[in-house]
Amino acid sequence: MQRPPEEIQDELLVLRCQGGDAEAFRLLVSRWHPRLRRLAARLTANREAGPDVVQDVWLAVARGLRSLDDPARFRVWVYRITANKCADWIRRRAVRRDTMPELRRAAVAENDHSCPGESDEVDEVIRLRVALRRLPEELRTILSLHYLDGLSVLEIAAVFNVPGGTIKSRMHNARAQLREELQESHDERTRQQNC
Repeated sequence: MQRPPEEIQDELLVLRCQGGDAEAFRLLVSRWHPRLRRLAARLTANREAGPDVVQDVWLAVARGLRSLDDPARFRVWVYRITANKCADWIRRRAVRRDTMPELRRAAVAENDHSCPGESDEVDEVIRLRVALRRLPEELRTILSLHYLDGLSVLEIAAVFNVPGGTIKSRMHNARAQLREELQESHDERTRQQNC
């Protein structure tokens, strides 16, 4: 199977960084920083957390890049660092489970240019975000890495340092819990409309 050119370019940049090339590190940061900020915002469910978390990620990358044995595994390695830094941030902040007001504000801000007919879509996005937020952190991270960042089951297994079968099982559980959360949200909305 042929590797995508982006992965090859990342691998070459990592090799150059390991050789002490500061410009290569700057290029690596410019390529990966936006992705890591989006991932951090998703995993923490807090857009403002992104810059702080990703700064910690880049410090860890700068300290550990020379010890990365296989530069081709940079993607998995940097995602693992990001997931760990997000988990640290969540533990430090003890994020409240009731995120509906925050999510509604975020969705409205993202869609302030929306047309009148888009309010149902905004409500669906809000319900999905709330349902995702209610999942355990690990399951939310697995779904995010797979569906939003495009990591394979084996790559996610490497991020969590567990067998691929374990990730498949956790993905199955995550999907089932997400369906359950969405059904409860739908049922609650139906009850409210019928009152």
